[in-house]
Amino acid sequence: MEDRRLYSPKYVKEIINKYDFNFSKSLGQNFLIDGNIVRKIVNKANITRDDYVLEIGPGIGTLTEELSMNAKKVIAVELDKNLLPILDETLKSYDNIEIIHGDILKIDLEKLAEEKFEDKNIKVVANLPYYVTTPIVAKLLEKNLNLDSIIVMVQKEVAERMAATPGSKEYGSLSVFVNFYSNPKIILKAPKTVFMPQPKIDSSVIKLDIKKELPEVDREQFFKVVRASFSKRRKTIINSLSSYGFNLDKEAFKKALEEAEIPQDTRAENISVEDFIKLSKILPPLDI
Repeated sequence: MEDRRLYSPKYVKEIINKYDFNFSKSLGQNFLIDGNIVRKIVNKANITRDDYVLEIGPGIGTLTEELSMNAKKVIAVELDKNLLPILDETLKSYDNIEIIHGDILKIDLEKLAEEKFEDKNIKVVANLPYYVTTPIVAKLLEKNLNLDSIIVMVQKEVAERMAATPGSKEYGSLSVFVNFYSNPKIILKAPKTVFMPQPKIDSSVIKLDIKKELPEVDREQFFKVVRASFSKRRKTIINSLSSYGFNLDKEAFKKALEEAEIPQDTRAENISVEDFIKLSKILPPLDI
């Protein structure tokens, strides 16, 4: 019955009252209570019976339940130990779910993938707490995991920055980082009214289709160039790079920009990922 599904506001209230559960502001807990949104997330993630899913922050299991009804196996990592007995009850009918108590930022994801996913391709699906969105996404992208895609509910503005393209005001170092590893696309908007308790801002679901082959470039050098370039958004690329404190003088940067065919008076927000890669390859190793 629909009113017994975990996304039912009535059922959510029953569960939190039964266990005397208090939402934690410090953990950014906001549970989904809209069945339409939950179903759309799983549908747009293209979860099938062949899929292995990693969920981060299952809460009381609202999204986990829908995932398990469509996936082969779901591993859900939950930080709040107070939610473990609740999850034991709410998901007891499903035999393809395993709950792991831990902090996703501290867990050895490569070991987890080997032990729990048999080195199969993984789809990540999560309703992420706003305060740890960027470090979690960064860890997922940087680790050597067999990721197929990452589908996450995040703060609307963060989703817009991740999916931004050169020339837009949202485009920044986060955009370059995400676009280096994946092809991002905002697939769903979620107003604050679909959560309990209601956050102060709206959310969006963004899908990151992981690139199977990454550009051959020294990533440390590449991201140094990107960070420095966006360090002073209002300044031109030549001024941002030459004033960052690197071991090169302004003339060296001018020469590299000329070779990369990037005008010196361009701002970082107008430079593509490909051009940043080209520039980082031309520049000698950068140190501060």
